[in-house]
Amino acid sequence: MSDPYDLIVLGSGPGGYVAAIRAAQLGLKTAIIERENLGGVCLNWGCIPTKALLRLAEMFHQMQHAKDYGLSADNVTADLDAIVKRSRGVAGQLNKGVTGLMKKNKIDVHMGQGKLLGGGKLAVEADSKTSELTAKHIIIATGARARELPKAKADGKRVWTYRHAMVPTELPSKLLVIGSGAIGIEFASFYNDLGSQVTVVEMMDRVVPVEDADVSAFLEKALKKQGMTILTSANVGAVEVSDKGVKAAIKTKDGVETTHDFSHVIVAVGIVPNLENIGLEDLKIEPDKRFHIKVDPFGRTNVPGVWAIGDCTDGPWLAHKASHEGVTAAEAIAQELGNAEVHPHPLDRRNIPGCTYCHPQIASVGLTEAKAKEAGYEVKAGTFPFIGNGKAIALGEAEGFVKTVFDAKTGELLGAHMIGAEVTELIQGYVVGKVLETTEVELMQTVFPHPTLSEMMHESVLAAYGRAIHI
Repeated sequence: MSDPYDLIVLGSGPGGYVAAIRAAQLGLKTAIIERENLGGVCLNWGCIPTKALLRLAEMFHQMQHAKDYGLSADNVTADLDAIVKRSRGVAGQLNKGVTGLMKKNKIDVHMGQGKLLGGGKLAVEADSKTSELTAKHIIIATGARARELPKAKADGKRVWTYRHAMVPTELPSKLLVIGSGAIGIEFASFYNDLGSQVTVVEMMDRVVPVEDADVSAFLEKALKKQGMTILTSANVGAVEVSDKGVKAAIKTKDGVETTHDFSHVIVAVGIVPNLENIGLEDLKIEPDKRFHIKVDPFGRTNVPGVWAIGDCTDGPWLAHKASHEGVTAAEAIAQELGNAEVHPHPLDRRNIPGCTYCHPQIASVGLTEAKAKEAGYEVKAGTFPFIGNGKAIALGEAEGFVKTVFDAKTGELLGAHMIGAEVTELIQGYVVGKVLETTEVELMQTVFPHPTLSEMMHESVLAAYGRAIHI
């Protein structure tokens, strides 16, 4: 048995490796255990390589509309193998980057399957050999995986999860996407831009149902305009898979069920936390109502010395939320170990932005207009369209809007919701505003540069109070 660590992190995704780095910065002897690839799902199979795919699809889409910009680009084609190769290359480059960060911060990396044994001990199994490590504190950062449908089991050939969809050997001719959350809509957008005939089935009454209702309505119109078939309040019934394709029974909102033929299916109906076979049952660590690990705002579980962060805890299940939790937990651990100079702050889920990289992009933070009203707020909401912004028109990206939601009594910014070009980059302005507890007065008095897309953020605030200039 090796000398005890101050901290061992189980899992090296964007929560785990960030927690390890912050702990090392604070002088803690730190190790990380990873069973597959440093960087976890996000870096290797999720956030980063999917954005590489989506960027390529966006470029392909723009090249096909070159005439709109006075350019000529004839016979533009997509090389699927080259697209996948570039995406995997981006993931590989970043994997090496995390490996370098572990070395730079003197973090010990143990590759293998980790299991909590209690009493600060972990077993690590690799190559049929088991070693034992000890630590004063342990952070569980094991992430999550795609939820499967029993009626549509992923086989990697005709029925895909997001991992299969990232490394296709052929372009689907007719693609069924089950689920319209961020993952489902991003892949629907990617394959639609590359030329697949895409159908999206969503059981709720609107696509991207966690977003503001106005955003959902705008996105559905945009996707239909791009040629997608969007079926909301619908369900997929029996699925029959063969070597030639997939037959899926779809019941629409009118109660009529019909069978449709597809070449491939992507199942994107949520996630399942990776909590099996890591020793939770023996330690009696409490789950929450959704069977994720129950934690306090600093990441503590009910078992002293055991912490949890990221997708194995409650949502939102986002990489940046996991990273923030990793820093918070590492600082709280350092504080418990006697560091009086760190002052960790509890996580505030109201200030976590969400981004969806479809075409058009979606970004949001805080309460939707409906949720704000449900919470009892008297609301002032303002919307400003992309068509009223000079930079958006110059870019040829005049579709979309920015919406802000305020407390009518105090002027507090309750939420912001955007759809359109580059909104995933714009949203952070409102996130900073919410963290600083800004009101409409400060936002109105802020000078936004011209010509930029960010001017729409200012105009949206003005619109909430009947003062918009350019509409």
